[in-house]
Amino acid sequence: MAVQKVNMKRTLAEVLLVLALAGAAAFGWLNLQKGNLANSNVTALEGKVKATEHLLQDSVEEGEITELALDLMSEELVQLRGKALQLDAVKAALANGPLLQDVELFYKLQKSLSVERQLGLGALRMLTKGGDDPSVTEAFQKALQMADWNGRKNTICAAQIGLAAAGGNVKVMSECAIQPPNAQDGGNGDGHQAPGGGHENAHDKGGASAHAGPHWGYEGAMGPERWGSEFPTCGKGQSQAPLNIKGPFVKGRISVAADYKVGPLRMLNNGHTVQVNVAAGSKLRIDGVPYELLQYHFHRPSEEQIDGKPMAMVIHFVHKSAAGKLAVLGVLLKEGNENPGIKTLWNHAPSAEGPEVAPEEVVFNPSNLLPKEFDFYSYEGSLTTPPCTEGVRFFILKTPVNVSREQVIGFPFKRNARPVQPLNDRVITVG
Repeated sequence: MAVQKVNMKRTLAEVLLVLALAGAAAFGWLNLQKGNLANSNVTALEGKVKATEHLLQDSVEEGEITELALDLMSEELVQLRGKALQLDAVKAALANGPLLQDVELFYKLQKSLSVERQLGLGALRMLTKGGDDPSVTEAFQKALQMADWNGRKNTICAAQIGLAAAGGNVKVMSECAIQPPNAQDGGNGDGHQAPGGGHENAHDKGGASAHAGPHWGYEGAMGPERWGSEFPTCGKGQSQAPLNIKGPFVKGRISVAADYKVGPLRMLNNGHTVQVNVAAGSKLRIDGVPYELLQYHFHRPSEEQIDGKPMAMVIHFVHKSAAGKLAVLGVLLKEGNENPGIKTLWNHAPSAEGPEVAPEEVVFNPSNLLPKEFDFYSYEGSLTTPPCTEGVRFFILKTPVNVSREQVIGFPFKRNARPVQPLNDRVITVG
């Protein structure tokens, strides 16, 4: 009996020990879980603290950037105030109007105004009369009509911005965005460096641009028969070029002489023709008046016809006088022997549209492309490409020069000639 009691006490002690150990284990496990949770909470809290520190740092940096931007804006505002003050001074000086009256009286005596003078007239009217005056819109609208869409971009931009400022209905090209004073200038603005890619345009001297304004070509939806839909003068002008040159002729007393110089070869494929840009110094003298040679280019076949027949090609030498008058000397090319001058040009001519190329140490004299005889047909015409501006004097030499069949085929345009236009009672003189 005594042994049984001892065994029961031992069993009870073991059970109590097991329960104590289980309780201790449970207590330890719960504490461990609480510890892990606490560690997780601490880690999460540390992450939030770090994120808050980053946000504060970003806020400080953004504040510094904002402060810097405000400083720059303040500097620009000072500059703008200075320019506004200058503009106010000019407007105040012109407010009484005599200068505008003098300019308009002088311009009325001119047979025609250049696009630059037309722009200047619009600007002067705007400063004197304000942008709401109808004569301001009229001046800028006329300048925009006169501007060669494939010539100097600055001229077109000035006309569009002026017309828009006067309240006219015009969409200003994205290329005309006003650049800040330190922005790099795409060209120096003179007639020998201006960007563009037209033909008879006197200011067309630079790289091929993305054809500002409506696209045009020699075939398809915007071929010559449709130019008038976008360029009114092309369709409604009464002195358009080229012409079918046929008699009767009137004998003229005009002296024409070329004085061309050797210069570096600079060539351009503008998507409509191959053009050679010329350095200053080469001139065409018409009755003693010098016309600067700016560029020359090629048409296939010849744009001018003689008694209804075109020749293989023609070269148009484009000149401009100090008074802004344009004169084109045309040299007809007939199929025959190889032309050494054209061989030199074709060796360097770009086959695809792109910027001007200037091969190193290559020089050329445009007189190499002229015939010895200088008898000519002459008439008043226009640009033979859009916008077909009139007031261009043409001198087409009677004596053609040779070009081989291979050289004609080597020209990268199969056809880039405008059809002949109505004579409209014009007189063709011979000299």
